[in-house]
Amino acid sequence: MSRFFIALLPPQHIQEYANNIQQYFADHYASRGAQKSPPHITLQPPFEWSDANLPQLEASLRAFASKQQSIPITLSGYAAFPPRVIYINVVKSQVLLTLQADFMAYAESNLGIIDKVGKTRPFAPHMTVAFRDLTKQNFRAAWPEFAQRQLDFEFMTENLTLLLHDGKRWHIKSEFPFSLG
Repeated sequence: MSRFFIALLPPQHIQEYANNIQQYFADHYASRGAQKSPPHITLQPPFEWSDANLPQLEASLRAFASKQQSIPITLSGYAAFPPRVIYINVVKSQVLLTLQADFMAYAESNLGIIDKVGKTRPFAPHMTVAFRDLTKQNFRAAWPEFAQRQLDFEFMTENLTLLLHDGKRWHIKSEFPFSLG
């Protein structure tokens, strides 16, 4: 069994920007947890999957992605899940909410992957820059610095991305292109 999760990754220049912010949190606030995965918007939180059935998982993700259109994503400023997490705010557009809801339904009915926590709270798209290893004291110090900080990016999603955990960090395992239509 391996651990996977499914996400939308921004283009390289936005990943580099987010990586620099994550490094800032590591250097100034001792929060390194966000550096254990590429900057991303989670669609399906971590789940266990049999290595032997990986081709089935990938084929199913490819089929789902091929029926989706690229959607616009807007990143605007910073937000937080107090008292531990600071993130780049992802604007909750109807197309993003629909994509996530459709994916969750697809994952449950076609793959038997059920996000029990996700069923109990609304989807909160975000791109983490300071993770749960941020102490409450450091959160109180960092949040005023980021609460009003400006950040504006827009991009089109191109892929659904499957990430694999190697025991220490998350790596891109495969990407599944959306239809261009």
